[in-house]
Amino acid sequence: MLRWTITFLVIALIAAVLGFGGIAGAAAGIAKIIFFIFLILLVISLVSGALRGKKP
Repeated sequence: MLRWTITFLVIALIAAVLGFGGIAGAAAGIAKIIFFIFLILLVISLVSGALRGKKP
């Protein structure tokens, strides 16, 4: 999932350098959404692992 975030971030940076503001904004927005989904899933995974008593 982080690979997708990095991919969209790179697309946003390249589009911004080339002057495509709309595409850069959209790609950055998608990257941000995917990153926050990753963080939420990470926290859920850590909490559920802690409740079970298993080490990560």
